[in-house]
Amino acid sequence: MATDSSLLNSELELQQQEELYQQLLLQTMGNKQTENPESKVIRPQPGMCVKTVSEPDKQKVFVNICQSNSVPHPPELSREELLELLQSEDPSGYRVPMTLGEPHTEVDNSSQGCTAYDVVINQDFFQRCQEDPLFQQFFILVSVEGLENKYNLELSRDWKVLKNRKFLGSVSEQNIRTKSRPVIQELQPQGSSAAVAKKPEFTLLVEPPAGDPEYLIAEIKLPGVVRHAHRHTHTHTLHKTLLNHPLSSRLPCIKQ
Repeated sequence: MATDSSLLNSELELQQQEELYQQLLLQTMGNKQTENPESKVIRPQPGMCVKTVSEPDKQKVFVNICQSNSVPHPPELSREELLELLQSEDPSGYRVPMTLGEPHTEVDNSSQGCTAYDVVINQDFFQRCQEDPLFQQFFILVSVEGLENKYNLELSRDWKVLKNRKFLGSVSEQNIRTKSRPVIQELQPQGSSAAVAKKPEFTLLVEPPAGDPEYLIAEIKLPGVVRHAHRHTHTHTLHKTLLNHPLSSRLPCIKQ
């Protein structure tokens, strides 16, 4: 009975430690997201306006293609490589970074209601599209397909680039994603003076000692850690990293 009580207390202590760890982890993630936001607000510059219609209802749709240096530049691609890409069976291997804005209602020159979408690309890549009609038509197609996939649309491929209009409506701010460091990172040793992690000592016990085992108990001694706790497991592999004490051990599998 004393042994069962000790094991129960150890389990409760371990559960409390895990709950505290989860709270600290959530708090750390919240602080990291505040310090390193995953997005930032930009105000893009107008570029060109593309007119098309939705299918099958033939409602007017305008695609405002905007430009900003905050959007990453796509991989370099020559005209010859673009031609090969368009003729290949899988042209989706080349990706153009862009942001696809939410639909907003506007009024066209005929005072008729219509829907507009804002697409933002890298400023240098936009200039490339302006200089080469092949790149321009390629990116318009990519933009249209991106809007179709994101908003479950069907847009006509019979589009028209407006000559006297760079934007329909008013330019609004856009949220773009930024790369952020992961909350948990693998730290690489720096130089020969880096400390080598000390492998903990551990002992495996079965409970009960006689007869068919019901529990497999691992007693782990962590250097520098005063308190300890038993941990019951039914898995075949125990891989646990606590602070700077890595431990990886394969447990025996008992077939019954």
